[in-house]
Amino acid sequence: MSIRRTFGLVGAVSLALVLTGCGSSDDGPDASGKSKTRVFAADNGKITIPADPKRVVATGYAVPVMIEADAPLVGISSWKRGEPMMTKEDLATYKKLPKVAGEQAAETNYEAVAEADPDLIVIGVPAPVLGDIDIKRLESIAPVVAIGPTVPSAWRELSHKQADAAGALGQFDVAKKTYETKAAELAKKYKDVLPQLKMGHVGAYGDAAKGTFQREFNGSWGTNIAEDLGATYYGKVKKAGPGSQSVSEYPSIEELPAAFREADVLTYSVNADGSVPKSVQYVLDSKLWKNLPAVKAGKVFPFRYTEAATYGEALKTLDAIDTSLAPLLNR
Repeated sequence: MSIRRTFGLVGAVSLALVLTGCGSSDDGPDASGKSKTRVFAADNGKITIPADPKRVVATGYAVPVMIEADAPLVGISSWKRGEPMMTKEDLATYKKLPKVAGEQAAETNYEAVAEADPDLIVIGVPAPVLGDIDIKRLESIAPVVAIGPTVPSAWRELSHKQADAAGALGQFDVAKKTYETKAAELAKKYKDVLPQLKMGHVGAYGDAAKGTFQREFNGSWGTNIAEDLGATYYGKVKKAGPGSQSVSEYPSIEELPAAFREADVLTYSVNADGSVPKSVQYVLDSKLWKNLPAVKAGKVFPFRYTEAATYGEALKTLDAIDTSLAPLLNR
């Protein structure tokens, strides 16, 4: 089962777990000389983990977080979707680390994990995908904490929790502060423009074959970072579901006028290299799209790096959004 495609199946229970954080702790070695432990609240329960992990295996969304936070990694899963958002240094680290799992959760190499000899395993996949992993087999190797994605905008809390589990909050906090400083600067830059606009966003996961497009609202992948600059994506999901289904929906192409007629500005997701995904191009080619007021007014802008899930990645998203929306300052 695909990690990305099952993202929307994760519900409020998982998000509640994200916000509970850690339980009791017991730092430092005890009288017997053994490393001390702490109890950590994860998607898979309250898990006893090392207070100061020395050898960490990370999978899924935890991979870029751990690399950025300079966690003591000894093995990771493949994470090709995140490569375009990594810095040169982080990409070099990513390529050097042993790969103990593939892109899918089911592609976990248990022997490779064991050979890495971890003292902590952090699984960053959605809760429904945990069924594709033999958790008990992993637990026979090292303590396992599952900290997977919920709603898209929750990457902030999730990444903090993943870094915390690995005892790597120092570098994480630096990246967080850098992002927040940059976001505040841009919010000030656009304060006389963005807050006054009603915005709409076309995501990358529509299905042209089925005649649908993805509309993303506040809190979704393509919108949540723009919100830190003062953007507001009006409306709400007609029939809300768990996870990302609460912040995005998939109407038919015929519903474009009803979806975006009120929008002052429209944005849409593009690939990291700036190319337009087929699902988005399908929308842009529609006569219904071309007749929308915002499109006729020339107020349509592409967003790159819309799937950022770490503070380092999100810095690239901020820069991309700034570059894209800059023309609004001259109107």
